[in-house]
Amino acid sequence: MSPVRRVPGGLRLAVKVTPNASADRVRGVVIDPAGLAVLQVSVTVVPEDGKANAAVIALLAKRWKLAKSAFEVIRGATDRRKILEIQTDDPEGVRARILSDIDPSS
Repeated sequence: MSPVRRVPGGLRLAVKVTPNASADRVRGVVIDPAGLAVLQVSVTVVPEDGKANAAVIALLAKRWKLAKSAFEVIRGATDRRKILEIQTDDPEGVRARILSDIDPSS
């Protein structure tokens, strides 16, 4: 099960954010209580004025070598559970890069 799925124009990524953490890091994929795969991400900033969302986007963009402008929070802007949309002309290539990073066995 994967937190990444293809949509027209790019990808959607299910994320669970832990703000105010000790370090910025991608912690891995877990299955939530509803049975959906989500990527756990921790950021050191507090969840106010969109700072945590910006930190998540900056972390993932740098890690996956994508432009921050390619990311948009389309659901859950004020919630810990979010859906990010990633605009890309190469959705399969980006999806493969993301999956190899979050699950090296894939």
